Amino acid sequence: MEIMESGKLGYDRAIVTFSPDGRLFQVEYAREAVKKGSLSVGVKYDEGVALVAVRYSDALCAQTNGNEKIQQIDDHIGAVSAGTIADARVLIDRARIKAQIHRITYEEPIDVPSLVKYIADYKQMHTQYAGLRPMGVSFLIAGVNDRPYLFETDPGGAMFEWKAQAIGRNTEEAREILENEYRDGMNEGEALSLALNVIKRVEKKVTKKDIEIALVDSKGFRELRGKEKDAVLKKW
Repeated sequence: MEIMESGKLGYDRAIVTFSPDGRLFQVEYAREAVKKGSLSVGVKYDEGVALVAVRYSDALCAQTNGNEKIQQIDDHIGAVSAGTIADARVLIDRARIKAQIHRITYEEPIDVPSLVKYIADYKQMHTQYAGLRPMGVSFLIAGVNDRPYLFETDPGGAMFEWKAQAIGRNTEEAREILENEYRDGMNEGEALSLALNVIKRVEKKVTKKDIEIALVDSKGFRELRGKEKDAVLKKW
């Protein structure tokens, strides 16, 4: 009786079965995993994209290698994740291989939309075959070819291009701030300031050591560390 009242009737037990109202419950559950991840924000500016993420560190953890929220995919592409870390790692590795094969084959860097589509297609494949499960991770993917790009991919394989976006928990509050305060033609400093302001206002307990920052522009991908990161966070 309880199952019938829930409206699921067992449709949430297999990823390949639609419910009568057209829902894939396993994909929806994967999206819930994304909502439990710490907040990540991407903001486009006139020459590139700023990525800012929260990664709460464990004082007892000896190393953080492989658990960073922001990852480099190619010289001109970076990504930040929210959701299941293991799924993110696997997808990032596949994206790196795809980018390197393209560079070796065509002697040029892969264009950002093609790489995003590759990741989205792989996620979508995990929604239609028995024995697989949806990837419980969303990405904000930033890159520069002819212009700056900021894409989101979700667990269902959808891809969206944004001027500014947030993924992880409390995204409704974060998006409201972005919608009210983002404007076209922002410079690097303004984009970083907006992204950091969103993090500060939404993630109440975050400290400077929990912040990861990266920029992707015509100079390529670079993660801010040490004194460079401290300088950006000085007024934060």
